[in-house]
Amino acid sequence: MSFGISWQKRGKTTRPFVAPPSSAPRVRVGSTVDSRVPDGDPETAWARRKDQYRLVSPLNRSKFTVVVVGTGLAGAGACATLGELGYNVEAVTYHDAPRRAHSVAAQGGINAARARKVDGDSLGRFVKDTVKGGDFRGREAEAFRLGEESVRVIDHMNAIGAPFAREYGGTLATRSFGGVQVSRTYYTRGQSGQQLQIAAAQALLRQVDRGRVTLHTRTEMLDLIVKDGEARGVVVRDLVTGKVRAIPAHAVILATGGYGSVYYYSTLALNSNATAAWRAHMRGAWMSHPSFVQFHPTALPVNSPWQSKTILMSESLRNDGRIWVPKVAGDSRAPGEIPESERDYYLERKYPAFGNLAPRDISSRAATEQINLGKGVGPLKNSVYLDFSDAISKVGAKTIGERYGNLFTMYQHATGEDPYTVPMRIAPGAHFTMGGLWTDYDLMSNIPGLFVGGEAGWSYHGANRLGANSLLSACVDGWFTLPFSVPSYLAPHLGEALIDEDDPAVLATVRDVTTRVSRLLEVGGDVSPGAFHRELGEILYRGCGVERSEASLTEARREVIELRERFWREVSVPGSGENVNQTLEKAGRVADFLDLAELMIVDALDRRESAGAHFRSEYQVDGEAKRDDRNWAFASAWQSARDSSGRLSFIRHCEPLTFTAVPLATRSYA
Repeated sequence: MSFGISWQKRGKTTRPFVAPPSSAPRVRVGSTVDSRVPDGDPETAWARRKDQYRLVSPLNRSKFTVVVVGTGLAGAGACATLGELGYNVEAVTYHDAPRRAHSVAAQGGINAARARKVDGDSLGRFVKDTVKGGDFRGREAEAFRLGEESVRVIDHMNAIGAPFAREYGGTLATRSFGGVQVSRTYYTRGQSGQQLQIAAAQALLRQVDRGRVTLHTRTEMLDLIVKDGEARGVVVRDLVTGKVRAIPAHAVILATGGYGSVYYYSTLALNSNATAAWRAHMRGAWMSHPSFVQFHPTALPVNSPWQSKTILMSESLRNDGRIWVPKVAGDSRAPGEIPESERDYYLERKYPAFGNLAPRDISSRAATEQINLGKGVGPLKNSVYLDFSDAISKVGAKTIGERYGNLFTMYQHATGEDPYTVPMRIAPGAHFTMGGLWTDYDLMSNIPGLFVGGEAGWSYHGANRLGANSLLSACVDGWFTLPFSVPSYLAPHLGEALIDEDDPAVLATVRDVTTRVSRLLEVGGDVSPGAFHRELGEILYRGCGVERSEASLTEARREVIELRERFWREVSVPGSGENVNQTLEKAGRVADFLDLAELMIVDALDRRESAGAHFRSEYQVDGEAKRDDRNWAFASAWQSARDSSGRLSFIRHCEPLTFTAVPLATRSYA
């Protein structure tokens, strides 16, 4: 498709990029980063880049070994595709089976710019929605790749067994998600992630059966092997035996998911963590936009201090559910006793063009505003209502059950309340991280040979991800991007042997891992790792949550540093490292969370603007985010270092962001 005008004329003449200084302590400004996006029209960039990639002959592919860490949609897709192509693949997962990866938790669906409905959708509209939804803090060219490959993703996942919902005539069904005005989301009821993950895991296991993929279950990556500036493998720990060993490779792919669980209360599984990504970061891989965290507006609220996590309710529910609070603060009546005239459908009031399907960052801020005004509902007054009574009256409970039955059942099991008869109670909860390891257009980090896929990366979603683009970006990376870019990197390395296990770089990395394990075991404190994690979450929700300010961030950073020091004095890790020790696993992950949390806060403190989910209270206009495109239209790529006292310092590199197909503009969903 074409936007009808030449790409050169769509943007304004840009001034030379000058990185703004940082006001955050222990931060200095580094270099200007090249994204390596092909010059020219972003609409054709991906096609041109694929034509430029170097190839590896089928006869030579078995001479290369690639380690893939993570077996979710991105990792499983990469494993299955590279294995099918003939490469030797080592797949690493800390789960007991690849299908247990957290991609199973996604519910609502997967977007695609197939434009099968006559509702005005197109590739151009997909790109505009994605770039605008991310508040112009992601790469425009990658939004085009996401939309272009989305068509193949749906066809491919359908072909390998994902049971997409269908219309009466047999065509694939779609529905709408937040931040768009078309119907482009393909789904399998409320189990979209689970069904896609099952299909991807089966494709991976097919390659295991053929001998192309070696699967390492119950195995956790604890460090990255870097030699002469290139990634040459990983160091892992067997979670059953405790054995620490190296897995050498010619290239490494990290597809280990996001780090939303740093907030403790999150929609992520309890085992979800940032350790693989953070270990790579401390080996030199830059991290981009770590403070860009999405708080899902339809999570279940925390009902007890002893609750271990929150539960996701799919955004698809907002197609039929209406969100409201009482108009009067402190109204304690049951929802059925509050008449229509005394209800505030605040999203419909503030954003009439999108209503209850406003983007997630906007919807979460609006809910938080209502709760802070004293209009929250439920026992702890920390939630808002999601009401299906109008939809049930219109189409009937049977139809609503066909659309969302498993979600309604899950809600009833979790709360004991029947959403067919009383409104759901929902609240913003930490969910998805738009930030992640920095990669160029080829999904390779600044460390040659280290590639990143899925939520572990950063480039598609900017400052706010649109609903149903998560499953899509993972599939695009795993099935249709990394299988092109990784071989192009490998091609000139033909004939190179794997790094020896007694190589100094391998021995040093293994030694670092065993030393860290021993250090955790030897602290000898009396506080559980979980207690530190819970306290860290409280600090982050309070200081670097849905809304943040210079004062809250400064205080949060001080608290995190103090908590980290206390962790290394007081954490209790009983047992040994020579067998199953889940407390040891948890302690290592919390230690990395404590470091990551400081970088998240520094990134938020450094970026003196509001954009998408990064909402600084000092930078707003009538409650809406106020971007500063003159100074902050770039992606931060952070480098971290630790001194001998354990204190972290940071360098902020900058990748300028340009927009030609979708010109910079203030977001409006009114």
